[in-house]
Amino acid sequence: QVQLVESEGGLVQPGGSLRLSCAASGNTFSDYTMAWYRQAPGKQRELVAVINTAGGTHCADSVKGRFTISRDNAKNTVYLQMNSLKPEDTAVYYCYARRVDIVYWGQGTQVTVSS
Repeated sequence: QVQLVESEGGLVQPGGSLRLSCAASGNTFSDYTMAWYRQAPGKQRELVAVINTAGGTHCADSVKGRFTISRDNAKNTVYLQMNSLKPEDTAVYYCYARRVDIVYWGQGTQVTVSS
């Protein structure tokens, strides 16, 4: 029903910045809670940041003050601005959409933070 297409990640030096985007198909984007999750090797998938339909946001403690989630409903797109990146941020990042009990996932994109 809904396809989530993420932008390419990449290799970033510690302290650097990167912006991820996730474009959603359909005409009900504004009704979806959107989020970014990540999964590092050997670790469970964890919530990074979430933005609700009213624009309210929440970030994980590990990224608070460094990452910002935002959405542009006119473009059916959610963003994750990542600043002051650390090696510990290395993971596959997944876009997530939810409306009531229906959930969709993006394909995942690799972000590697290394010098």
